[in-house]
Amino acid sequence: MLYLVDASYFVFRAYYSMPPSMADADGNSTHALYGFARFLGDLLEEVRPEHIAIAFDESLETSFRNKIYPAYKANREPAPEDLKRQFELCREVCSYLGLAGFSSDEYEADDIIGTLAVRMRERGLKSTLVTRDKDLAQLVRDGDIFWDYSGREKYHYHDIADRFGVVPERMADYLALTGDSVDNIAGVPGIGPKTAAAIFGEFRSLEDVYDNLERVAALKVRGAAQLPARLREHREAAFLARRLTLIACDMPIVAGVADLARRAPDVGALHAFYDRQKFGAMLKRQAERLAG
Repeated sequence: MLYLVDASYFVFRAYYSMPPSMADADGNSTHALYGFARFLGDLLEEVRPEHIAIAFDESLETSFRNKIYPAYKANREPAPEDLKRQFELCREVCSYLGLAGFSSDEYEADDIIGTLAVRMRERGLKSTLVTRDKDLAQLVRDGDIFWDYSGREKYHYHDIADRFGVVPERMADYLALTGDSVDNIAGVPGIGPKTAAAIFGEFRSLEDVYDNLERVAALKVRGAAQLPARLREHREAAFLARRLTLIACDMPIVAGVADLARRAPDVGALHAFYDRQKFGAMLKRQAERLAG
């Protein structure tokens, strides 16, 4: 089993949930770093993975999706400077823990996870996606797991439709209709999760929907008679949204099975690193257990 960790979610979660008063000897904030390091240590102790990769987002402005649609994620506030600094330290702690970390200025963490999941699947490795991001559900196939680590819930392939509304293969199409306000993707106005789920309970893809618009009007959902006209009017927006929500699973990345093998942590480097951050003894004891 390959564990693929959506690092940005856990860094942001720590940044907004840990006490911001945590600081190193120079007064620099360390709360996001501490929360992320603790999460990684707990994850490693719980599952002892043989193969694991940590995927980071590099930028909100240079993704290939911004070239397609400049307004993509433009609704988000720039990351605070202290968070940017802690992101770099989070990458550093991954290396000391013996974990392969990946980032790209052109592709997002989702694309890294998607590419590694598909490539390793071809080599016989199933994946556990450690995340809470519904977009990543589109990657799940038979034998894979979507692990909402924070919520302590695991979803297998056949659980995805009950949890998110559609089977994994139709998730990008589903999001093309509902849009995604978090990423500033409009989708088709007036089509919400229940209607989109009903549509893709009957149709195989976005193309299938648009090839059979007259059948959409017969769906047993409120306002079905108006759906063909609405879909027709916003066809361009729907297909643009699908391009944005579809995870790229073929990005150029140099990584084989051996590159994703978990290495022994560098306990000495971790001790020194944690001391510089004024983290106390707990994480150092955990590092020793991980090395044992």
